Amino acid sequence: MNIDSKDYLRHLDAYWRAANYLSVGQLYLLDNPLLKEKLTADQIKIHPIGHWGTIPSQNFIYAHLNRAINKFDLDMFYIEGPGHGGQVMISNAYLDGSYTEAFPEITQDLTGMQKMFKRFSFPGGVASHADPKVPGSIHEGGALGYSILHGAGAVLDNPNLIAAVVVGDGEAETAPLATSWHVNKFLNPKNDGTVLPILNLNGFKIANPTVLSRESDDTLAEYFHSLGWHPYFVSSFDKSIMQVHEEMAKTMDTVFEEIKQIREHAAQQTNDNVTRPIWPMIVLRSPKGWTGPKTWDGQPIENSFRAHQIPIPVDQNHPEYIPDLVNWLKSYKPEKLFDKNGHLAEAIQEVLPKKDLRMASNAVTNAGIIKSLSLPDLDAYLVKDAKPGKRLAQDATLLGEYIRDIIKLNPTNFRGFGPDETASNRFQDVFETTNRQWLLPIKEPNDQFMAPEGRIIDSMLSEHYDEGMLEAYTLTGRHGFFASYEIFIREVDDMIVQHFKWLNHSHEVSWRKDVPAINIIADSTVFQQDHNGYSHQDPGVTTMLYEKQPNFVREFFPADANSLVATFQHAVQMTQQINYIVASKHPRLQWFSPYEAQQLVKNGLRMIDWASTDHGEKPDIIIASAGSEPTTESLAAIQILHQHIPTLKIRYINVLDLFKLRADAIYGLSDDEFDSYFTTDTPVLFAFHGYEPMIESIFFKRHNHNLTVHGYREFGDITTPFDMRVLNQIDRFNLVKSVITALPHDVAIKHTGLIQEMTDMLDKHVIYTRTKGADLPEIENWQWQPLK
Repeated sequence: MNIDSKDYLRHLDAYWRAANYLSVGQLYLLDNPLLKEKLTADQIKIHPIGHWGTIPSQNFIYAHLNRAINKFDLDMFYIEGPGHGGQVMISNAYLDGSYTEAFPEITQDLTGMQKMFKRFSFPGGVASHADPKVPGSIHEGGALGYSILHGAGAVLDNPNLIAAVVVGDGEAETAPLATSWHVNKFLNPKNDGTVLPILNLNGFKIANPTVLSRESDDTLAEYFHSLGWHPYFVSSFDKSIMQVHEEMAKTMDTVFEEIKQIREHAAQQTNDNVTRPIWPMIVLRSPKGWTGPKTWDGQPIENSFRAHQIPIPVDQNHPEYIPDLVNWLKSYKPEKLFDKNGHLAEAIQEVLPKKDLRMASNAVTNAGIIKSLSLPDLDAYLVKDAKPGKRLAQDATLLGEYIRDIIKLNPTNFRGFGPDETASNRFQDVFETTNRQWLLPIKEPNDQFMAPEGRIIDSMLSEHYDEGMLEAYTLTGRHGFFASYEIFIREVDDMIVQHFKWLNHSHEVSWRKDVPAINIIADSTVFQQDHNGYSHQDPGVTTMLYEKQPNFVREFFPADANSLVATFQHAVQMTQQINYIVASKHPRLQWFSPYEAQQLVKNGLRMIDWASTDHGEKPDIIIASAGSEPTTESLAAIQILHQHIPTLKIRYINVLDLFKLRADAIYGLSDDEFDSYFTTDTPVLFAFHGYEPMIESIFFKRHNHNLTVHGYREFGDITTPFDMRVLNQIDRFNLVKSVITALPHDVAIKHTGLIQEMTDMLDKHVIYTRTKGADLPEIENWQWQPLK
């Protein structure tokens, strides 16, 4: 059949009607999928749950993308930006056979259709959005605003790939999506693929009109031109269905020819002189709830907000509306779409893409081809021959050297992302190997380390932008990291949560591959804010992640350069994980030998013999720490205690992988193992980088509840580094006081003088910092002295 003929478009229209029919059936029907008999109340769901408003327009777009695949032999996949439109992905995957390949029980016949209808938004079934159980999806759709970012992350380093990203006009009002239009400044047309945004202006959100839909085409053209896009407009209003099909087919032909020309032009350029093209996009105006009920109870449904969810209130308890549902379903003429056995009509099957080009089975949507990282020799990047607490080094700088060489060894499958902070986070050595990828004009010498091709994307001051691209980069089988100031990772709490939910549910699907881990580096942390104030002080991401199911999350608190670099090497080799790494970027005393650091990574925690005085006996006090500043202060407190109470048996434990302590983690310590570290009754003082209830909840599920925690207590200001610790009572002096208080009363009473001495030191500190604006010299110049 001639793909440019009207006959082809008529078959395409039939395919669209079939997709719409299946989409309505999923909302309402439990049985009788093709209405072979009179529809009865028991064949309808008790509580139809789902969304209708965006579905028919997306099915229309999907049908025409299939046509474009057939005409241009495209490597393309679909991202569904509008929220809760799961029927789109399911219906189209079912029609082309991809759904049956993923779920053999959902056969392409009456039996399979009935099962597909029943399981949609139904207990024990599938969600009302495109979650991991839907083939062809890498975008969950439960939260709005990330669709273009996920498309962009997927096409990085995939030069032939096209991400067809449908953007809902409600979604277009979100902050992440509004920022996302700038991806065209970062995608290299020579080395990266193409994002094709398709903005569906259906006019309404849940209860209100959408902003962009009320703008004229001229205004929108100016807007998108100013953002660097070439918009093409298609409207379904005031036209026959076939006229709309003809207009959409013609527009898509023009768009994909334009993309082809851009690619051919880029192929003739070198990486140094690649220029930013003006990529095409499509704006489709169509009514919300298109092809559905026009009115209900005297109120408009189609082309109104009332089409958003369930247009007709028919269910098992309201069978009086069954005739209206039947009329709606029969308006698609199912008897002409499917044969008596439920198979798609042969004539319609002609418009389906070839098996290896179906969007729902595009390999990139299931991690593509995962290539393991080639990693440098860890030993070359570790601090050696340094006695504990004697040598200064910048943890993040050494990690930057290691990342630099990972990039060198993996030039096409490893990237770094961050909001304008690569150098600020002390990873500047990466620029010895690569540049920031940037397709806008470069003005030297004012601009630095910028080029059309680079492995770092950090020139957009948007955490959403960077974290969202990394998500898709890993979901499509590649590796990388996202680094940002600790406080500003809070900006993407929801994105991290959505990615966690994806990992959690994808793990339940046997055909989903395990994907490389998301690695998040939290730098510029709460206890080291010497030029930022209270607004920059919040370790709350640690709490947020702690509340999630631990099997897909790890939280690492390396205390020095060796443990940080060893942690990162471990993290980038993991799969199905969100790795949260709290890192220091300031000069720090170094603590652990290469061997100790690697053992910390391997085991998650370690008793440190050179900082302990229990000599294998039951200790009088256990001091544990997780994090850079908590470790320094704990060790300083141990030194003070040993100087004043040399007979005190102290056990010091450094905790790197916090979740190793969790009783509910599959890799957590057993109770016996936990007790071997912390005993069942010895007083434990735990100095922690985050909020104290996290540690308290960990110990609540263990035997030893004799616990005192010092963490971030929500006190902050623009002040000195040590004063931040004093404000939150995680400093060495307060820790010493806490230890004395935790000891048995008869022992503690003997050392009230030491408590007074620590109080005097705190008073001295306050006077000095408020007078000089700096920390006490004995704090700034302090070094570890071996315990005798």
